Amino acid sequence: MNWDGPSFVIALVLISTVGWIINNWIRARHGYAPSDDWGKTLKRDPDGEREMLALSNENDRLTGQVSHLEERIAVLERIATDPAGRTAREIEALRDR
Repeated sequence: MNWDGPSFVIALVLISTVGWIINNWIRARHGYAPSDDWGKTLKRDPDGEREMLALSNENDRLTGQVSHLEERIAVLERIATDPAGRTAREIEALRDR
């Protein structure tokens, strides 16, 4: 390889650019903030952090609501598939309380 000429400089720039892109891709994939050209970590957007926290809280609330609805559906399915006589006895037992 000829070390004198623009091809060596172009190869160095290309290698460092590809390395920087791969580094930021790995960082972003694992939840870290990307870095700039000089290796300094870029600051995260505080509005984005608040939005992510709000979405996480809403996700927890909706997950709880879905599990509650699944329990109710299971009860309704049991009522719909049980024999009528047994369902009537259970309703009468609840009325006697």
